[in-house]
Amino acid sequence: MTATQAPQEAPPTGMTNRQILQAMSGLMAGMFVAILAGTVVANALPTIIADLEASQSSYTWVVTAELLAMTATVPLWGKLSDLFDKKLLLQLSLGMFVVGSLLAGFSHDVELLILSRVVQGIGAGGLTALAQVVMAAIIPPRRLGKYAGIFGAVFAIGTVAGPLVGGVLVDTSWLGWRWCFFIGVPFALLAIALLQRTLRLPAVARREVKIDFLGAFLIVAGVCALLIWVTLAGNEFDWASWQTAALTGAGVLLLVAAVFVEARTAEPVIPLGIFRNRTVTLTTVASLLVGVAMFGGTVFLSQYFQVSLGKSPTVAGLMSLPMILGLLVSSTVAGQVISKTGVWKRYLVAGAVIMTVGLGLLSTIDADTSFTLLSAYMAVLGIGVGMLMQNLVLAAQNDVPASELGAATSVLSFFRSMGGTIGTSVLGAILANRVASEMTKGLDAAGIPAGGDGGGENSVPDMSTLPEPVRQIVEHAYGVATADLFLIATPCALLALLTVVFIKEKPLKTTSGMERLAEEAATAKETDKTAVGS
Repeated sequence: MTATQAPQEAPPTGMTNRQILQAMSGLMAGMFVAILAGTVVANALPTIIADLEASQSSYTWVVTAELLAMTATVPLWGKLSDLFDKKLLLQLSLGMFVVGSLLAGFSHDVELLILSRVVQGIGAGGLTALAQVVMAAIIPPRRLGKYAGIFGAVFAIGTVAGPLVGGVLVDTSWLGWRWCFFIGVPFALLAIALLQRTLRLPAVARREVKIDFLGAFLIVAGVCALLIWVTLAGNEFDWASWQTAALTGAGVLLLVAAVFVEARTAEPVIPLGIFRNRTVTLTTVASLLVGVAMFGGTVFLSQYFQVSLGKSPTVAGLMSLPMILGLLVSSTVAGQVISKTGVWKRYLVAGAVIMTVGLGLLSTIDADTSFTLLSAYMAVLGIGVGMLMQNLVLAAQNDVPASELGAATSVLSFFRSMGGTIGTSVLGAILANRVASEMTKGLDAAGIPAGGDGGGENSVPDMSTLPEPVRQIVEHAYGVATADLFLIATPCALLALLTVVFIKEKPLKTTSGMERLAEEAATAKETDKTAVGS
């Protein structure tokens, strides 16, 4: 019997809406913290990078470091949730987030900042993996759509509040960008306290467990090798180079070894058997593509607002509102309708179509695009993502046994995060090269020596110090380069659409993960008794 099949105390036959909301309070506070960590620095990054005198490559690394750590650790947290106390693991991940936030706030060089983002990413990996596992454990799939709307609201609030708060902090002289990291600490501590008070899960029967440390090491090492390659290639070294051969070769060999180990161990970190489930496989592929398209395409929007459009950090935060409002409305409405009707596939397909259209529209922007048009494009993208992203998880959770909820959920989160990391890294390298090319072309046409006034081709320019002719060249370069990113992300969204079309719609279950797990345990017990009796 595996850890996920261990007998548990019988859960209640059902939880009222009030009980579920109380249990979700600490969970949502924790997710708010994780979202805030990524969004509060969005509009502050140009200021942070300029203050620390770092390069465009460092800009990408500050974003990528957290995504890399989160991606690599999600399956580990998911496996641990099948073996140990989920509430304790949630609190531990929040504690790591607090440590990372404090380190980031006190950073005086970009290297320590990147290291602190790694620590934050490990904590965020726990929150990403565990939050949805716990939600599935206490809420039946048929009712989950309604609460997914609340999840979407928290996501929207965190995403909206983050850039706004970050912009205000950066623009307030007596606070500064360091408070972008400090501000999340009290929310994390509040989440720990709320989880302790409100979250009640049935106790897992104590037994000896075996953690697949070798498989965990091979997975983390292999993923990190490949993600470091896509981050540095085209910037620190050529795509066709010995470094590329070394990193890709090592990454592939490590992951092949991981598959070999996972297929033979009793309690694998990622149970390969779940990929026999068609829904899990297709939603996993779709999540990977959504990560590439969504996160890879939008992470550089704040830089576009500030550098190409010349907006302040606070205004740049406000400019992201249309996309977030579109996500909030579509996530809430679709969730309510799905809970009422039990029909969900049409919203996945519609979301993928709308997301593809939104990315295609954003590929037409430049330094002269009006805010009205830009707002419409961002709203379209937000509507598509709101209908698609969370419902992919719902589809997978609905189609697996309760004993595999943790594995299936963490696998989807893992591949979505990996897609975001790959998208951010690859598109960040493309952005840097495209900006350098456009700036060189513009400076040559204007007869200005390259690197003289632009701060160097690989650095993020301080727009306030640039003379008007150079400013126009830089604005144009970042506008063209950002549009190219969305153009590259559009085919990924189209592939996600094709994947979603092949997902088979199945009726949503009306029992929670705890109830289904108890039923499965009781069935297994009866089977064992029958076998012994015969």
